[in-house]
Amino acid sequence: MKLWKWLEKPVEDIPNAGSRQLDKARAAFTRLTTPLIPDDYLHLINPLWSARELRGRIVDVKRETADSATVVIKPGWGFNYRYRAGQFVGIGLHIDGRWHWRSYSLTSPPTQSRGKISIAVKAMPEGFLSTHLVGGVKEGTIIRLAAPQGDFVLPDPPPSKLLFITAGSGITPVIGMLRTLVHRGVDPDVVHVHSARTAGDVMFAAELAGYEEQRNYRLHLQLTDEQGIFGAEMLEGVVADWRSREAWVCGPPGMLEAMENHFSAAGLREHMHIERFTIDRTEYAGEGGTVSFARSGKSIQVDGATTLLEAGEQVGVRMPFGCRMGICHTCVAGLGSGFVRDLRSGREAGAGERVKTCISVAAGDCSLEL
Repeated sequence: MKLWKWLEKPVEDIPNAGSRQLDKARAAFTRLTTPLIPDDYLHLINPLWSARELRGRIVDVKRETADSATVVIKPGWGFNYRYRAGQFVGIGLHIDGRWHWRSYSLTSPPTQSRGKISIAVKAMPEGFLSTHLVGGVKEGTIIRLAAPQGDFVLPDPPPSKLLFITAGSGITPVIGMLRTLVHRGVDPDVVHVHSARTAGDVMFAAELAGYEEQRNYRLHLQLTDEQGIFGAEMLEGVVADWRSREAWVCGPPGMLEAMENHFSAAGLREHMHIERFTIDRTEYAGEGGTVSFARSGKSIQVDGATTLLEAGEQVGVRMPFGCRMGICHTCVAGLGSGFVRDLRSGREAGAGERVKTCISVAAGDCSLEL
């Protein structure tokens, strides 16, 4: 039995007669510490010591622009530093009595030696957690972590010629890739098209300038307030050999759709990798209704754009999650009754099916087996 499952095993499940001596010893210790379990005492000694969940401590917050910052985190037990460049990590922060969750791209290169990771966060007007992380979080704050995930990754070894197309905070997974190339000591031919409103809004501007001076890296910076939006048809004039490059694209939905159509029309869709930070909640929104959680005994009335995952978190249900974008399958739960709708496809699922709570909304009253 793995250590963390052994630590969490309730005392009533530990056999008394004929059991292993280890179980007997633990049963006795657990009875002495009831109602706490050994893991609770680990947390009292060090908040990062937990066998039940991944935790981390915020050790530094470095301002990048007026509305963005790099957050440096020291993970606790169990964090896997062998993630891949471009992946994201789930962050849980307790604010005003509620846990708020969001996924952010890892900007630190994968390594097992440093013992720290970093994310970059841009404060959004509608983003409660992002605003708090950029402007309000204190060093020393303990957070919850979800394991690194995602398929928007840099291969090892990388292609000889790469094209990065980013806008706004879409640069965050790509800066992780660029730092990883440096960390690995490889220097492929990289062209990077990045859009930002103004020069002051360019995250990692000094670092990108350094890459231009020291590496085989060329940056085309599109300042949209002055030059307008970078259209897919402009690729030819900026990157004449774009058809021969493997491309990674991350930014707002409109840009992603335009680039996807452009690559598809050229028969090159398989050479393009896309990272979507958000899903469209308008096209396939549900009717809303009362969402009940059978095991937790809780329920909440929601509109047709609130996901089942968000509904559960609002009433304090311990909801499993990973990417929060419908990619990783971590959030899958059984639907006990009613119907829910997939925000990406519009497909409705009914009782007995298993659904991704992060991209599903209520299509009337429904119940989840959570």
